[in-house]
Amino acid sequence: MAFNPPLRDWRGKTVWLVGASSGIGEACANLLYEQGATVFVSARNSLVLNVWAGQRGERDTLGRARAVALPLDVGDANALHVAARLIEERGPLDMVIYCAGYYKALQADSYNLGEMLRHQQVNYIGALHLLDAVLPILHKQAAAGQGGHLCLVSSVAGYRGLPKSLAYGPTKAALTNLAETLYLDLQPLGLGVSVVNPGFVETPLTAQNDFRMPALITPPQAAQAMLDGWARGHFELHFPRRFTRWLKLLRLLPYSLYFPLVKKATRS
Repeated sequence: MAFNPPLRDWRGKTVWLVGASSGIGEACANLLYEQGATVFVSARNSLVLNVWAGQRGERDTLGRARAVALPLDVGDANALHVAARLIEERGPLDMVIYCAGYYKALQADSYNLGEMLRHQQVNYIGALHLLDAVLPILHKQAAAGQGGHLCLVSSVAGYRGLPKSLAYGPTKAALTNLAETLYLDLQPLGLGVSVVNPGFVETPLTAQNDFRMPALITPPQAAQAMLDGWARGHFELHFPRRFTRWLKLLRLLPYSLYFPLVKKATRS
């Protein structure tokens, strides 16, 4: 079932990818650029972004660069507004992707309020700052019949409570819920909304894990799965499915079965 207008041809499209300096975000920016999109990349690491944009010199039909670095911190709401206005000047914003993320394994016996709040600020509040900047633009585009698509990168860690995910999991659960509600509000206007729930992807964040990560995939594989999902008009993009399908089944279990099963599966 297609929940969104399918996105198959990226030539001439404008994409803003927030959280593009490494991992899934960087790989997605690479693939979208290769597919012909104009890609604006944002993250805190200005050096990495400027190098990325500087290595991609192609221009659109009006002679404008197709790779543009807009360094910023997602905690700076004003910076996101400034960037959004700059991008809007280029024309319709066809895709906005929130891929900024922070992760540190945490359990209740080592509870750290600072870490809890840092996860909240990067993984969720930053997304709210982005929405504040782009929703007025997307509403204007919808009224003009130009459409647009909003994508939030969440995680299967938000499906249900998991060990060592005390700080990370709740923020991803909130992000998925946010995407579901946004879909209900924006889809009737002709705007697309999607949520990405990856399993384990080989990134600087997952490199911290001290356990074997099942069905581990590379960032380019994750990026391709995202483009495949958008091409099919999916709302939820989850991958690799040989892993995420099992986690979806776990969501259906009553707590009397879920808790013992997770304890047994994660026992060291």
